[in-house]
Amino acid sequence: MNAKMKTKVHNKFKMMGYTLKVEALKEILSFLSNYEDAEDEALDILLDHLQQQPLESSMLEKEPVQRVVSMLLAAADAGEDDIGPDMSTSLRVTDVFHIHKYRYDPIRKMFCEHTGRLPFHGDAPAKAWLYRDRFLLLSQRLSRIPQFCRPSFNSGLSELGSCEISQIQSLVGRIGRSWVMGVISQFEDGHFYLEDLTAAVEINLSNAKITTGYFSENTIVLAQGEMQLDGIFQVQTFGFPPLEDREKSTSIFTGLDYFGAGTLPKEDNLRLVEMESRAVNEMFVILSDIWLDHDETMAKLKTVLDGYEDVEVVPSLFVLMGNFCSRPFNLSFNSFSSIRSNFANLGKMIGNHQRLKEHSRFLFIPGPDDAGPSTALPRCALPKYITEELQKHIPNAIFASNPCRIKFCTQEIVFFRQDLLYRMRRSCLIPPSTEETSDPFEHLVATITHQSHLCPLPLTVQPIMWNFDHCLHLYPTPHTIVLGDRSEQKAFKYTGTTCFNPGSFSNDYTFVVYRPCNQEVELSALE
Repeated sequence: MNAKMKTKVHNKFKMMGYTLKVEALKEILSFLSNYEDAEDEALDILLDHLQQQPLESSMLEKEPVQRVVSMLLAAADAGEDDIGPDMSTSLRVTDVFHIHKYRYDPIRKMFCEHTGRLPFHGDAPAKAWLYRDRFLLLSQRLSRIPQFCRPSFNSGLSELGSCEISQIQSLVGRIGRSWVMGVISQFEDGHFYLEDLTAAVEINLSNAKITTGYFSENTIVLAQGEMQLDGIFQVQTFGFPPLEDREKSTSIFTGLDYFGAGTLPKEDNLRLVEMESRAVNEMFVILSDIWLDHDETMAKLKTVLDGYEDVEVVPSLFVLMGNFCSRPFNLSFNSFSSIRSNFANLGKMIGNHQRLKEHSRFLFIPGPDDAGPSTALPRCALPKYITEELQKHIPNAIFASNPCRIKFCTQEIVFFRQDLLYRMRRSCLIPPSTEETSDPFEHLVATITHQSHLCPLPLTVQPIMWNFDHCLHLYPTPHTIVLGDRSEQKAFKYTGTTCFNPGSFSNDYTFVVYRPCNQEVELSALE
């Protein structure tokens, strides 16, 4: 244990009013050495339990520290025994319809949880709040970036040049360059506007220099430009609001369950950190576009299952994303009994692989053309009528919403099945920049992460349930985003977030093996 950790321990205990003797310090450092990647959390837990002990003096001896350390280690060992081989404690699947809705209050500068039931059919104000909530979410994130804040007094930042954000209503009569943040809107054909909470201004993008990403209606952007005499804002630089580190986002508003997987005590989080570091054999097999009515697809799927049935450690999770039929489920589809029968056949196929049936979990996420009440996002889980025969063969099968969220130990993973890349490219107002990358998938990843939203498309292109738009938010940015898309199989790590597309299994027999321990993505395919 290095000197830096010794100093940190001394300072932490001193802040709480304790003085450590040498033997007590050695005991603490020995305890922390068991948690190399989570010393801070382990130290906080140790302090919490010490404060509950009947101590005779603020001068800590070895005995009380040793007593607490023994209790914590015994609790950790007991916790490991309770977890079991199926990792049921470490793997939590969340249906997005059950996650909490938080709304940012710019006056109190805090997130407030919505109480009460959210109706599926929102009223007119709900649509306005959809855009307002997105704007406020990015606005509060931007407010913590020094370059875009108002300089205080004669600070060094003002000498370097500030990019203070101006409200759009203040642009009237202003001379010189200004920075504004707003939502791209189209009030009339061919005329685009930038709109914030105060006003809207028409923009001219003819000479704008843009950053990486797809810019369409509904996206929130930062623009630098100058107001013209004709009332049009001539944009010179155009880009997305900068990202914020995940650690900073989570530390600002602690105790809020943005992800929807629930909050755990420090002791449980510490145990999950240790479990995650040891889960070197854990792997998820992710496939998208599984056409159950396509014989060749089913034969290839059987090949995949046969292969993993014989490996030494079977995958802990199979994620099967739609579409589950080669034909869309629309008014012309009149054979629901056939798809029900196809799911039953899939259940039999999986049930014939005894090791996978016993030790793996199977998660089913609907695709954009699968059965459901509407095509609006988020989509609910597959109807019970077509899946109940499969569940008779695979009792531990999980049917979740689209998008779906999984928490593996401390890792947050978002799954989203939508042909998003094609739609984003079609909806672009201006061609994407090729200065940093020309890869379409990288542009897509940059767009959704900077927007903190899975589908920042116009509602006319992709309808979204107004009261459940928060289910598509990506704030704080998750560790991994899986974008199931018919486009080419891809993987890309962007600002610490792992993003990948497993490809279309029915079209080119591609899939992905993901190892959550080190966020390793293995692009796989059958010949």
